[in-house]
Amino acid sequence: MKIQIINGPNLNLLGLREKDIYGEISFEDYFKSLTNKFPKLELHYFQSNIEGEIIDKIHEIGFDFSGIVLNAAAYTHTSVGIADAVRSVKATTIEVHISNTISREDYRHISYVAPNAKGIIMGFGLYSYDLAISSFMKKL
Repeated sequence: MKIQIINGPNLNLLGLREKDIYGEISFEDYFKSLTNKFPKLELHYFQSNIEGEIIDKIHEIGFDFSGIVLNAAAYTHTSVGIADAVRSVKATTIEVHISNTISREDYRHISYVAPNAKGIIMGFGLYSYDLAISSFMKKL
């Protein structure tokens, strides 16, 4: 089973930015632990700060992969284009956030992705990704 993790803007700075919210480990290092933890899955990782590149990646893998774990970051609250891309593909999408966006600024309470995702996992730090990936394991 192929699962694509897609991270949006500023998540390339994990381990460097706002460590009290996002932790002290880079996503690249965390991804290595995910591949070890889920050896039965073919995990892929993509990150972009550019909305169109995220949409292109969803289109590229959305009919061949079983699932997408999407942390659209700030685009969650602004991008109709990413929401439409998620709705347009066959792959099941789980929306993920490291922080609990509902406990943060009001503008973070709205997700354009959510109505098109199977579910949302937030507030568990990087472990939110583990939970999302685990949800795909039930299909194996």
